[in-house]
Amino acid sequence: MDGRRRNPYELTEETPVYVISVAAQLSGLHPQTLRQYDRLGLVSPDRTAGRGRRYSARDIELLRQVQQLSQDEGINLAGIKRIIELENQVAALQSRMAEMQAALDGAAAAMQQREAAVHASYRRDLVPYQEVPSALVVWRPKRQQQPD
Repeated sequence: MDGRRRNPYELTEETPVYVISVAAQLSGLHPQTLRQYDRLGLVSPDRTAGRGRRYSARDIELLRQVQQLSQDEGINLAGIKRIIELENQVAALQSRMAEMQAALDGAAAAMQQREAAVHASYRRDLVPYQEVPSALVVWRPKRQQQPD
């Protein structure tokens, strides 16, 4: 999808719906840990008008990933932040590459259409030139002799 929802009531994985207590429960982390991750920039939930945090399903998944990298893999928070940044960069580059591939495919299709139009415009009444072996004959008119 292009980031815009067609139906304003449609919930996606990007929709911020979970308050911090629910997000903590769903991720298996303490609410204070979620606040710390927010301060460090690991997971940045949306904010309400009153500055309350609202987490999306994607945020919950990211919290679980941070926990897994920290507890199971032993990676420190600075390393986790770098991993997340690099993953986001890779995703952005892949998206950009897909856009460029689509543009390239469109340009190639347009070029093929223009090429086909040029070929269709060729005159069909012209005959291609074919060289045939021939002999060269030089004709010189006889000069009339002038009377003396």
